[in-house]
Amino acid sequence: MSRRSVEVTADLVLRAYRHGLFPMAEGRAGEKLFWLDPAMRGVLPLDGFHLSRRLLRTVLSDTFTVTVDRNFAGTISGCATPVPDRDDTWINPQIKSLFTDLFRMGHAHSVETWQNGTQVGGLYGVALGGVFFGESMFSFVRDASKVALVHLMARLRLGDFRLLDTQFVTNHLAQFGALEIPREIYKQQLADSVDHPAVWLTDPDPAALDREFRLLATGNS
Repeated sequence: MSRRSVEVTADLVLRAYRHGLFPMAEGRAGEKLFWLDPAMRGVLPLDGFHLSRRLLRTVLSDTFTVTVDRNFAGTISGCATPVPDRDDTWINPQIKSLFTDLFRMGHAHSVETWQNGTQVGGLYGVALGGVFFGESMFSFVRDASKVALVHLMARLRLGDFRLLDTQFVTNHLAQFGALEIPREIYKQQLADSVDHPAVWLTDPDPAALDREFRLLATGNS
């Protein structure tokens, strides 16, 4: 008996996220998507972010220009680009197409960092209710992705989000306070947050944003 294939659409991805699953490809050239539901899930607590004084100075300086949702296509392409310490990624053409559809629907978002008019870093993910599902980030110069992450965190806090899902925990994310929690606890947090009416802020009040940066650096929530 043949197995009937199911078309993976943006709507299906949103339903999967709501239940704790997310898609990945084997590699940039992979033709199949896989649904993952790891036993241990990475999260970055919104009240437990670690922002060093050095990085705060970079965030507050004019080292980078930071934008939101200005270049989603460039951001996902940057995340799919191999770099010296990552010779392949899980972002194939189908992933790009799906998340571009989610961006057009208003669910996928990007944070971009720029220098001299060129994008040098950024991240993207999906917002659903009070949850932001972080997908990937990239950096072509020092601190470019870190600054994007700090801006993301500040905006999520200002927009009253409740959960930042990182899928897995890397050494890069661990330095900011990311941790692993069991699947059952994650799904309870997801259920408690996914229908919360948070707001994705593309252009928050600069003074409020600056205040959040300083609060993150002091460890205050």
